[in-house]
Amino acid sequence: MTTKKKNGWRENIEAIVIAVVIAMFIRTFILQAFKFPSGSMLETLQIGDQILVNKFIYGVKIPFTGGKTLITVKDPERGDIVVFKYPEDPKKDFIKRVVAVGGDTLEIIDKQLVVNDKPVMEEPYAVYKENRIIPGKFSTRDNLKKITIPPGKLFVMGDNRDNSHDSRFWGFVDLTEIKGEAFMIYWSWNKDDFGVRWKRIGDLLF
Repeated sequence: MTTKKKNGWRENIEAIVIAVVIAMFIRTFILQAFKFPSGSMLETLQIGDQILVNKFIYGVKIPFTGGKTLITVKDPERGDIVVFKYPEDPKKDFIKRVVAVGGDTLEIIDKQLVVNDKPVMEEPYAVYKENRIIPGKFSTRDNLKKITIPPGKLFVMGDNRDNSHDSRFWGFVDLTEIKGEAFMIYWSWNKDDFGVRWKRIGDLLF
């Protein structure tokens, strides 16, 4: 009886260890959940949305190597919603939409976003709610001189562009700092109404 009990304990411990290893593997290389309290991605993301991020889609990164990629799948594209290490404080995770990639040109003229010399009109990040325009000599929010995105870098903006702290203010995101692409809302809690937004659960992000 004692031997059976010992074997039972050993089997349980082994099962737990295996489960932890699998969970860590999935979280490190494949899938991770995130929650962001900011409203910078409204209306695409509501405050209280919790999302799943595909960490494999941009390649398998080797832990503790500064973002070196073991297997390359694809690079982020314009329109992708990405999670990344905030350049000014790598301990923080940010979520924004890719507006321009390496080699693209970008400028903002009185709120009008222009990428590769073509006005961007209908994308979420091109829409603004506040008609007030801040001159370029005071802020880069609504006016930004023409720039070229360096290779290996991204220019990102929040969909709620009038209230987003993004590349217009602190510059580019390095590809090595990208954690993955946000693709689905798995939970959404409305703290104002103290209830679940059931209709948002399972929504895919575009």
